[in-house]
Amino acid sequence: MLYTDDGQFDKYLFLKANPNIVLMDTTVIAASPVRLTVAGMGDALATYFEAQATHDADGGTCAGGKGGMAGLALAKLCYETLMADGVKAKVALEKGALTPAVEHIIEANTLLSGIGFESSGLAAAHAIHNGLTMLPECHGMYHGEKVAFGTIVQLVLEDAPTEKLEEVLGFCIELGLPVTMKELGVAELTREQAMIVAEAACAPDDTMCNMPFEVTPEMVANAILGADALGHYYLMDE
Repeated sequence: MLYTDDGQFDKYLFLKANPNIVLMDTTVIAASPVRLTVAGMGDALATYFEAQATHDADGGTCAGGKGGMAGLALAKLCYETLMADGVKAKVALEKGALTPAVEHIIEANTLLSGIGFESSGLAAAHAIHNGLTMLPECHGMYHGEKVAFGTIVQLVLEDAPTEKLEEVLGFCIELGLPVTMKELGVAELTREQAMIVAEAACAPDDTMCNMPFEVTPEMVANAILGADALGHYYLMDE
């Protein structure tokens, strides 16, 4: 993803070939700031939901063409791995410990999420991330932190079951990923700000088109406001 000098989303850069090798030194990752790996989990959190939406919409993948069962299965495994090992990995990393859970999360953040999104497609969550970059208040947040909130917005937009929303919200809260716009830097979210994000997220060349139903900026703005309200509710904020 490429950004402008002032921190706004510019465009996706698709290369002609994948790397010949991706080498992850897990000891280096375990010694790095924990927030980086947690943000990676926030990015990976969107993989399955966007892959499923794209599959349901018969949308296009980031690699070109249509997705298959293998990519969708890896995207689902990515989500399952996050739910199983995400909190365990964060707690271990806070002590600088390289445990099996950390190894699993590194694989989920890189391989499973990477293949899952590229071979299946992006949808609302990343489009909403791109819209969030239009707000200067959000520029201090990492990509994956904004994507995590975008995932919650996508679930609200889809009217996901309460159980699934609670699972995702609980996961984010336990990891310290943002579930409100206040945590992203926006002190008091207004409808006008939500519309700025929504208009950008619904740009014709973005990935909102991979949702399995027609989406308007008004729908997205309402989903942003609803997701923010849910985040405050589950955080028990005043």
